[in-house]
Amino acid sequence: MHETPLTIAFGRKVFSVHNHVGHLDPWPFYESEEPISPADPGPATNEELDYFMKCRGIEKTLIIPNYGIPVQAQPFSHNELVVKLCRQGGGNVAGALWVSGLPQNSERTQVALALMDEPGISALKMSYLLGGTADPRKWDEATTKLHETIFQAAIERDIPIHFHTSPGGGSDITGFFELIKRWGKEMKIHLVHMGGGVSGHIRLLSQWKDLIEGGYRIYIDTSWAIGFAVRKLLQEVDRTGIGADRIMFGCDEPWSDYESEFWKIQDARISDEIKERIFWGNAQEMYFNKLA
Repeated sequence: MHETPLTIAFGRKVFSVHNHVGHLDPWPFYESEEPISPADPGPATNEELDYFMKCRGIEKTLIIPNYGIPVQAQPFSHNELVVKLCRQGGGNVAGALWVSGLPQNSERTQVALALMDEPGISALKMSYLLGGTADPRKWDEATTKLHETIFQAAIERDIPIHFHTSPGGGSDITGFFELIKRWGKEMKIHLVHMGGGVSGHIRLLSQWKDLIEGGYRIYIDTSWAIGFAVRKLLQEVDRTGIGADRIMFGCDEPWSDYESEFWKIQDARISDEIKERIFWGNAQEMYFNKLA
């Protein structure tokens, strides 16, 4: 069944700060005997991306290379696609370039950093799912040097690093707290998935107020976040106002689904003013203000 473009976006103006583009080859994940593709391919042309956005009522989006298989070169291969789609996006498409702090990816990362001043590039994307750790106390000299190069490039342009977080492994939220302490007052840090999983949510919620009031430039989106954590955070922000400018909507398609991510925010018992900030206002300031 073909999707049908929307015209009212469920009655909301919506910008998404998390949408993957590009093909991802099947892979024999876990115990599977045959290669499988867990998610649908992301949009790979301007026409596909435009149709995708219209079907969900998304007015503006931040696009990111699709990734998820253990092949280091794979997500880098979509950086040129990100640049192309930003150029063709008419001011409605911003992009995050894939970079890596692993020394084995140093040359690939340098190529990616050379694209940072292309029109529409508004962030760098990093994930430790393919190796390494977010905890700088565990980096060797070469890893530290490469991270510092990446971070300095982001700081100079005042753009965020779009960090994947998840419930375990190298992307566990605990590793990010040390990174935030060291660079979070200079660099914008976008913690995707709100810390990831029950443990990550609770740890982030326990430090949210202190990090914001401490002057750390942290931001989150609520994609893949479990219901209790989104409700608790939004109710606290509604009550105190602390961090109302730091939360954004992301649909994480094609890995998640727009509708469930939308209703986490839409159905929350918070002020409409804060919903407006989350659905589009904060994203406009963070990712789209500099677009043509």
